Amino acid sequence: MADDEQDRFTAMYDDCRRRVWAYAVSGSGRQVADEVVSETFAIAWRRRTELPAAPLPWLLGVARNVMRDSVRAEVRRESFEAELQAWTQRGDHGRTGDIADDVADRCALLQRLAGLADDDRDVLILAAWQGLTPAEAAKVVGCSAAAMRVRLHRARRRLTKALENRLAPASPVPVRPGVQLVREEV
Repeated sequence: MADDEQDRFTAMYDDCRRRVWAYAVSGSGRQVADEVVSETFAIAWRRRTELPAAPLPWLLGVARNVMRDSVRAEVRRESFEAELQAWTQRGDHGRTGDIADDVADRCALLQRLAGLADDDRDVLILAAWQGLTPAEAAKVVGCSAAAMRVRLHRARRRLTKALENRLAPASPVPVRPGVQLVREEV
C-alpha cells in the first residue's frame, strides 16, 4: 500500500467522519453511531479503490446500509427471544404422560439452548427443528458438510452438558447478553 493512498484515505476520513457520525446519530441514536461510523469506514477501507472523487454520498449510503443491517439483526434477535419465551410458556396438550414433566423439560431445554453461543444454537436449530441434513445445513452456514457434522456434534455435546448441569444445585445458567430467560416454577 502506498503512503499517498493511506494519506488520501486519512484525509477523506478527517473530512467526512463528523458528517457520517451526525447522519448515524440522526438515524440510530448516539449509542449506535460510533459503531456505524466504524463499520462504514472499515467498509470504505476495504473498498477504497471504488471510492468516488466525492465520497460523502457514497459513505452515507454505506452508513445507511449498516444501520439497516443493525436494525434487521436487532429485530431477528428480539423475534428469536419472543419465540423462545412463547415456547417456554406454551403447553403441549397433544402429548401423553405428565404434562408438568414435559413443561419442565421443555423449559430446561429452551433455557439451555438460549444460553448457547449463536453458532451452536444455529446449527442445532437447522438440524433438529428445520430437519436439514448436515450437507444442507452446511450450505446455509457456508461451510463444508464435514465441518458442519463436527459443529453439530460439538453443539450437541455442549447442549447435553448444559442440560446435565441443570441437575447441579444452585448452578446458574450462563446466558449470552441480551437473552432474557423465562423462569417458571412447575
